Amino acid sequence: METIGTTGMWASFFAIVLVMLAIDLLWVGGGKEHRVSLREAATWSAIWVGVSFAFAGGLWWTLDGAFGREVANARALEFVAGYLIEKSLAIDNVFVWLMLFSFFAVPLELQKRVLIFGVLGAIILRTIMIFAGVWLIARFDWILYVFGAFLLVTGIKMWWVADEKPDLDNNPLIRWLRNHLRLSSALEGERFFVMRQTNGKWVRYATPLFLVLILVEISDLIFAVDSIPAIFAITTDPFIVLTSNVFAILGLRAMYFLLADMADRFSLLKYGLALVLVFVGSKMLLLDVIKIPVVVSLAVIALIVTTAVVLSLRKNRRTPRVVPANESP
Repeated sequence: METIGTTGMWASFFAIVLVMLAIDLLWVGGGKEHRVSLREAATWSAIWVGVSFAFAGGLWWTLDGAFGREVANARALEFVAGYLIEKSLAIDNVFVWLMLFSFFAVPLELQKRVLIFGVLGAIILRTIMIFAGVWLIARFDWILYVFGAFLLVTGIKMWWVADEKPDLDNNPLIRWLRNHLRLSSALEGERFFVMRQTNGKWVRYATPLFLVLILVEISDLIFAVDSIPAIFAITTDPFIVLTSNVFAILGLRAMYFLLADMADRFSLLKYGLALVLVFVGSKMLLLDVIKIPVVVSLAVIALIVTTAVVLSLRKNRRTPRVVPANESP
C-alpha cells in the first residue's frame, strides 16, 4: 500500500488521537448523568474542528519539508476534502442516534455512556474497514467502480426516502433483539445490565439502554459502509483516508449534543447528503472519463451541504408555528 505516512507521522497521529479521546471521554459532558448544554456542545464542536484543521496544517508543513510544496498542497487538500465528506455524512448518523434515543425515551443526561461506546465503536469499525478497502483496491482496482455504483444507488435511495420516518415499532431487528434478549422493563440510570431475582435465582437482565447501544453500533457499521467508499473517490492513501475519518468521528459526540435540539431545523439536509453521495459515486464511475480535481470536489461538496443548510433554515422560518390551545397567539 503506497502512502505518504511515515512511522513518525503514524506515531504522531495515534498520539494525538489518544489525547483527544481522553479529553472527549473524560471532560466533554462532565460527570455521570450530565446534560450537555447547547453552548458547551457548540464550544467543543468548534474545538474539534479547529484541531482537525490544525492537523491539516501540520500535515502540510511536514510534507512540504519532506516531499515539496506540490505534494504538500495535494495531500493536505485531500485530507480536508475527505474530512468534509466524512463530517457531512456523519450528520445522518447523528440523526439516527437522535431517533433511537427518542424512540426509547432516553433522556439527554443518560446518553453519554452510549455515545462514548458509539464513538469508540465507529473508530474501530472504520479502521478495520479502511484497511480492508485499501487492500481490496490494491489488488482489484476495478472495485472502485463497484464502490461508485453503490454510492450512486445509495444516494438515489436516500433522496427517495428522505421524508419517510422509519417505523421502529415494527422494525424486524428491534423485534428480534427484544425477543432474544432478557430485558428489564425500565432504564436503570446509565447501567447496561442489572441483576433481578427470578424464581429464587439471581438473573442478569439487559436494560433498554443496552439495546440502544447495540442499535447505535449497528448504525455505525451501516454508515461506515456508505461513507468509507466515498473517501476513496478522493484518495486511496491509507494515511489520508484513516486520519480524515478519525478526525471527523472524534467530534461526533459534541456534534450530536449540538444538533440534539435543532434536528428539526435541518429538514432538507438529507437531500443534500443524498446529492453528495450521488456526486461522489458519479465521480468514481467516471474515473477514466473525466478527472475532477480535488479542489473542485471540495467546492462542490461544500456548496451542496451549505445550500441544504441555508434552504432548511429558510424553510423553517417560513413554516408557521403551531400555537397550543392554551397559549395566546
